[in-house]
Amino acid sequence: MTKTAAKQADALLHDLFPICRSITGGGLRRTFDLLRQVTPFDLHEVPSGTACYDWTVPDEWNVRDAFVADPGGRRVIDFRQNNLHLVNYSEPFEGRLTFDELRPHLFTLPDLPDAIPYRTSYYRRMWGFCLTQKQFDALDREAAYHIRVDTTLAPGSLTYGEAALAGTSGQEFLVSTYACHPSLGNDNLSGIVLWTLLLRELRQKKLRHPYRFVIVPETIGALAWLAQNEARAKSLAGGFVLSTVAGPGKFGYKQSFRGDARVDRAARLAFRERGLDFIEYPFDVNGSDERQYSSPAFRIPVGTICKDKYYEYPYYHTSLDNLEFISAEALAQTLDLYLLAIEKLEQERDDVECDSHFRSDCHIATQIPHKSQHEQERIYRSKMPCGEPMLGKRGLYPAIGGSIKQAAASARHAERRYEVQDERSLYGSELDAIRWLMFHGDGQTSLSAIAEQTGLPVRQLTEVAEKLVGHGLLEEL
Repeated sequence: MTKTAAKQADALLHDLFPICRSITGGGLRRTFDLLRQVTPFDLHEVPSGTACYDWTVPDEWNVRDAFVADPGGRRVIDFRQNNLHLVNYSEPFEGRLTFDELRPHLFTLPDLPDAIPYRTSYYRRMWGFCLTQKQFDALDREAAYHIRVDTTLAPGSLTYGEAALAGTSGQEFLVSTYACHPSLGNDNLSGIVLWTLLLRELRQKKLRHPYRFVIVPETIGALAWLAQNEARAKSLAGGFVLSTVAGPGKFGYKQSFRGDARVDRAARLAFRERGLDFIEYPFDVNGSDERQYSSPAFRIPVGTICKDKYYEYPYYHTSLDNLEFISAEALAQTLDLYLLAIEKLEQERDDVECDSHFRSDCHIATQIPHKSQHEQERIYRSKMPCGEPMLGKRGLYPAIGGSIKQAAASARHAERRYEVQDERSLYGSELDAIRWLMFHGDGQTSLSAIAEQTGLPVRQLTEVAEKLVGHGLLEEL
């Protein structure tokens, strides 16, 4: 099966890699159309302007062309050559600019001079281009350049896919992936190909558990699905997020927030049965949609079997994460592990209760706990427990996305476009502190307990918690 799966994966990877995907638009729909030729699933459209908890579905984005041309008409930066050249969600623009006028709209990675960075601006209207440092260094500083960004931003909809596989146990598991990244091989073209092949394989089996397959644009898509399926989501027994599954390095497993949930045990058993050495990563709120599914209102234990995990490889969010970096054979090996992990879930005894029955920390406290005179613990409760809050509209997140936790974007080269009033970088521990505080905003977990788990200083957590109180995101109990 592995050789057959590798051949099928290779064809899909090559067909899908050139498509310019985003969180909305024709590229996303074209991707779904190709995947549905392999195995069917339903499509759902969520109109622009729809509230998804603290977020709102943005206008739909589509792109026809984009370039920067020199005075002779030669395209020195060309979307048609690589769709990563255009900052994803760039607004329309056409004009002639000097180099100095153009420079603020250009993004490079000096520490990885042959790579085009991947950058986004989903929720802030701007336009920009990404290029290699070598291309940037070759630009004529005295020239005037013709810029064209032929895109549309208009009311439309966000598209996501869903399929339900029937089972008899009544304990449903989630299998989710994100399909919004453009020409990036491991993150996350590999995940959407594996998701499709896994769905097709499981369709051929008689299953004891039901499985809910969801393919969404990252963050906003997961929040849209949760908002439309809140009751179902709160009853899920666990799940997997399929991401970065075809790299050349070692296998890895990112634990669920529990670390000992049924999905965690199943994944470890799969690695053991195959005799594979692997890196086990603790749960981290920085990552993919597991932080939405595991947020205080839902607390779904979600794990990730991976191969070159996001953040851990130098080509992450760059043009060097391409079809030469990944392999269909590695993807097929990871598919085998997921099938085996699901087999372990299927074989579990009937008297093992659903993990959701043990989520003692999944209910937001409704009563303020009594504090004795000697009790100094500080405890906070999230005022927005359904998924993560939208930090960008509060000036708590970089306006340009794509470089968070990116090794190639060192502190001295990271883009400093923040909508914040202070000069402290949100690329490091402050953003970590914000996310951990919101994740643990269950009305039960103290700052000292968060500090012990994360390694962040209590003093910093206290300062950030007070900032979040000021933004209406937390309240102290």
